[in-house]
Amino acid sequence: MDIQLEKKKGLRPKHYGYIALGILLLFVGWKMITGSGGSTFRTEKDKLSISEVIQGKFDDYITINGTVAPIATIYMDAYEGGRVTEKLIEEGAMVKQGDIILKLENIGLYEQILNSESNLALKQNDLRSTKLTFDSRQVEGRKSLANAQYELTKLKRNFEQNQELFDDELISREAYLISKENYELSKKQYDIVKLQTEHDDEMRSTSLAGLDTDLERMRKTLTMVYERLDHLNVRAPANGQLGFLDAEIGQNIGQGERIGQVNVLTDYKVEADIDEHYIDRVKRDLNATFERNGTEYTLRLRKVYPEVRNGKFKVDLVFTGNKPKNIRAGQSYNIKLQLGESSDALLLPKGSFFQSTGGQWIFVVDPDSNQALKRNIRIGKQNSRYYEVLEGLENGEKIITSNYDHFGEADRIILK
Repeated sequence: MDIQLEKKKGLRPKHYGYIALGILLLFVGWKMITGSGGSTFRTEKDKLSISEVIQGKFDDYITINGTVAPIATIYMDAYEGGRVTEKLIEEGAMVKQGDIILKLENIGLYEQILNSESNLALKQNDLRSTKLTFDSRQVEGRKSLANAQYELTKLKRNFEQNQELFDDELISREAYLISKENYELSKKQYDIVKLQTEHDDEMRSTSLAGLDTDLERMRKTLTMVYERLDHLNVRAPANGQLGFLDAEIGQNIGQGERIGQVNVLTDYKVEADIDEHYIDRVKRDLNATFERNGTEYTLRLRKVYPEVRNGKFKVDLVFTGNKPKNIRAGQSYNIKLQLGESSDALLLPKGSFFQSTGGQWIFVVDPDSNQALKRNIRIGKQNSRYYEVLEGLENGEKIITSNYDHFGEADRIILK
């Protein structure tokens, strides 16, 4: 008969495999729960820059580098082209408005002047000849009108006398009709001569006015040509310093070509380039300051140039108070440009981490300083020292501010 075997108590070899698998699953679960599913990077703590997030006063300004420049620069362009015959003033010299800097010659312009003078002389001769002709016709017309009036008066008197005699039947009808016809003919002739004289006077006035207008126009044209001749003398457009002069004796300069510039030194401005990140916040009339030799100087932003080049846009600032005594064009100043009012905020020290993250996330060091975990943040304004933290960090937390490029895609940094 069969004998029932009693099962042995205790662990069997297959149970050890189950236990190992369970432990492995528990370890993987623990790793997932503790958020260590991402990649890990190990590095020495001393090689990193670690800063602390603090609560403090945020000064809304940026630091820019400005260069001193003349308050205005006036360019000199050639009104007339020509060959340089004389150079009277060199670069860097102080000039007064109207000083002759260069002398040019233009043979074609000289010929144009001669032609204009010749045409003006011909026009003047034509005007004199026309005036003489009209004056002569005017004299003849008035003589004819006087004779016609004399004849009309004489024949009218004769007609009136004959009419009285004819009424008294003292003369024949034929004699009366002849005197009447002579009077009527004389009257018509007088009207014709008078009309012709009036027409001649009107034509004389109109023609001479037109000729005078043409003559005056030619005189103005000649005056303008003479002015062009004067433009062959290149003059300083304002008081100042001759900045550069691109002309040498014998050189041919075209009309409208830039010859040089005059720097107006009655005042100075400061030119600066600003990162395009701030283009929406930089406006006219913002205040700025800089310190030199222990003295603070104030400026006002006068002009913002809209064009962006190589990630920067240009601004001009002017002094609102005293200027440095030894100010010179070309000097550089580190300027604090105030963008807004100061306010209390959570401050994150600036660092090169921003180049890798764009301020969207950061590595936060845990309290025991053994590791740093990746955390999303939101940054607001910034100045030369701090970022304004809007979300993601607390006062007193420590963060890694050095460059993140060598961390790769790591989500956790082990600090040794």
